[in-house]
Amino acid sequence: MQPAQAGTAGSGGSGGNRNLKRWGPIVGVVAVVAIGAGIIVATSGGDDDETTTTTAPPAATDAPETTAATTDPPGGDTTSAPDGTDSTAAPGSTDAPDTPAEITYPINYFEAEDAGLVDQIEWGDRCDLETGRIAVPDFFAPECYAPFTGDNGGATAPGVTAEEITLVWYEGQEGDPIIAYITDAVAVDDTNEQQFETMRDLVRYYETYYELYGRRVNLITFEGTGGAADDVAARADAARIAEEYQPFAVLGGPALTSAFADELAARDILCVGCTPGQPSEFYAERSPYVWSLASSSTQGQTHSVEFITKQLVGKNAEYAGDQFVDQPRTFGYIYLDSSGASADLAAQFTASMEAAGSPFVEVIAYELNPATIQQTASQVISRMKAAGVTTIVFNGDPVAPREFTREATAQEYFPEWFVAASGLIDTSAFARTYDQAQWEHAYAITYLAARTNFETQGYWYIYNWFNGKPPAADGTITVIQPNAAFFFATLQRIGPNLTHQAFADAVFGFEGTQQAISQPYLSWGEKGYWDFVDYHGIDDATIIWWDPAATGPDELRREGAGMWQYVDGGQRYLPGAWPTEEKLFDPEGAVTIYLEPPPGEAPIDYPSPAGGS
Repeated sequence: MQPAQAGTAGSGGSGGNRNLKRWGPIVGVVAVVAIGAGIIVATSGGDDDETTTTTAPPAATDAPETTAATTDPPGGDTTSAPDGTDSTAAPGSTDAPDTPAEITYPINYFEAEDAGLVDQIEWGDRCDLETGRIAVPDFFAPECYAPFTGDNGGATAPGVTAEEITLVWYEGQEGDPIIAYITDAVAVDDTNEQQFETMRDLVRYYETYYELYGRRVNLITFEGTGGAADDVAARADAARIAEEYQPFAVLGGPALTSAFADELAARDILCVGCTPGQPSEFYAERSPYVWSLASSSTQGQTHSVEFITKQLVGKNAEYAGDQFVDQPRTFGYIYLDSSGASADLAAQFTASMEAAGSPFVEVIAYELNPATIQQTASQVISRMKAAGVTTIVFNGDPVAPREFTREATAQEYFPEWFVAASGLIDTSAFARTYDQAQWEHAYAITYLAARTNFETQGYWYIYNWFNGKPPAADGTITVIQPNAAFFFATLQRIGPNLTHQAFADAVFGFEGTQQAISQPYLSWGEKGYWDFVDYHGIDDATIIWWDPAATGPDELRREGAGMWQYVDGGQRYLPGAWPTEEKLFDPEGAVTIYLEPPPGEAPIDYPSPAGGS
């Protein structure tokens, strides 16, 4: 282990426990703010002549002809399954063997090992028989699943046949002014076409290494017809997708409205990452159709209140400017009014803080409107200053802090800034755009795992390894891939009888990962961490503080000054486990980025199927 900054890493999972890696790549999640994954989309590049998909243009009226992806994966063979459909064998493997009758699908390597069946299954070259996991350079690679043979049940659900699974990948309208306002702040210029190209390659990767039980993916790429907050367009798009393409599932959705997910659920279509953060009741009422990887607002509030109570309350605002360092902390709250649930969630947070003995003295909502944000910032900062707030708790989009911090400096007001589990603000790429005289007083709870070297670990590295070239949209691949990773990991856990309820059963049946440093902990269902049924993924979080003097690459691999420092090397905490010892702005043990993977989390170096490094 070699962190980029002096200090030691926090303790994490050893990697020896099976649950630590179970479901593999889904733990490579980047948590995003409530405005959704559409803010910064992650994609990869690929060759158009290698994967066939159908793209639905925004203005199209006639349903286009859909075609199943038929790409042969690198080193793979196309074989004939027993039911006569085409299926893709693992790289270098031959026709699926005659499997003993006692095999019941799905069955992974470790289950087969426990049952004494490992030697009766021909696992193929996609499986590393020494580890029992798929042979990809990912420490969190999932278990190998036995190659399927037999009758998969055919049309087990809408959007499913014996040959294919219809999957729609949604991308927001290109040129959306709200999304452009955010992405332009960090010069993200990936086009929708690059993103569509990426998804084709991602599907090819998962078809190569994941067991889909004789089915291929019929991928339909779809561009939204309205803005990120357009409820009417969102419902219309969902209706069109349901009526024209009849998919089993949709990945992604409009960034600032829940109408898309609501409409899909009403039409019995599953979606992942298709809505901004909603209360837990929203998901429960639409079960088993709406799923999320990022934590909910309620979960973020729970972490924030516990951290504030244990480490900040009753102490002076020692990390604020000179006018506040000797004053007891007084908290104010600024939040983004992004949906109908925003006010209710803010009231919930306010009540929790009051119950903890640290009530907000000022609570202000703002609207994400590029035309009015400067005027809004002036009014918000004036109110916070007048209320004597020493510590601003912020929960909003990643661009507004630029305006808020500039205005605070203009008003000679230097409070502490505490970012309450609000995505993308916790990236160095965005934080460098804020007024640094303000941001040197900033710290945050983040769901992001401690950063690692993209050239040796993570989605960018795996993409390059599989395709033999970097992603086309190489700056943003880590934001969109988790939805696909979660979806495909769930499919192979389900087995041949693919239904929406089986999807939910597989997700809720997952025991959860162990904690690690370079990946977050994920679980769903009733696990004891929350007092509600959890339809989100990430459960743990860590603490970071802003170091304007630290230098290195941001998340878009651009060198510069200013980096988030991970306290205790990125040690992560589940609710109820936050320590009382406070280590903010303490360089001892803090890490900005691991140049080598944390101890025990280095991936195995497998030969690239495409000659990549």
